[in-house]
Amino acid sequence: MNASATLRDVIGLDNTAPKLGESTLILIDFQNTYRSGVMALDGAEPALAAGARLLAAARAAGTPVVHVMDAGYDITSELGAISPEVAPADGEPVVVKQVPNAFHATDLEKTLRDLDAGPDLVLAGFMTHMCVMFSAQGAFNLGFRPTVVAEATATRALPGPDGTTVSAAALQTGSLTTIADLFGIVVPTVDHLTVV
Repeated sequence: MNASATLRDVIGLDNTAPKLGESTLILIDFQNTYRSGVMALDGAEPALAAGARLLAAARAAGTPVVHVMDAGYDITSELGAISPEVAPADGEPVVVKQVPNAFHATDLEKTLRDLDAGPDLVLAGFMTHMCVMFSAQGAFNLGFRPTVVAEATATRALPGPDGTTVSAAALQTGSLTTIADLFGIVVPTVDHLTVV
């Protein structure tokens, strides 16, 4: 079986990964609730470690960083808080959202404009099939050029339409493939981003 051309290729969109130092980093829902219990994600800990490496590289490069939190969890509690490995530093904006698309009914777009962000956004976070994918789509629809760092994302197994379990790995691959088909670039690891 041969793979079809992506929509990005068909319409001629650039698939070159951006330089981290010329982008804005958006960390999506790296909240403690995804590390244990009912919402625990397969691969949450390695994804969080990759997110911490990505955040450190961005800060070293002087890249603006924006943190996003899901208000569906009590963000004033330890469970709803951003994990300490990727916690906001002083001056890094935090945007609270109500739905998977971090741009919908939030001040994220205004925050990016206030930061004088260019078109390139680098995205990482939880959950790949939900908030990461829909935020990438939201960014694309607003004219940004999102890039998702695959190793800094994670998801969980879910029941499929026929009642069988869709593994987290299959859902992860499908979600990243959907993003890469049109909405953005997907790089496998933090190391696939050139810093400057």
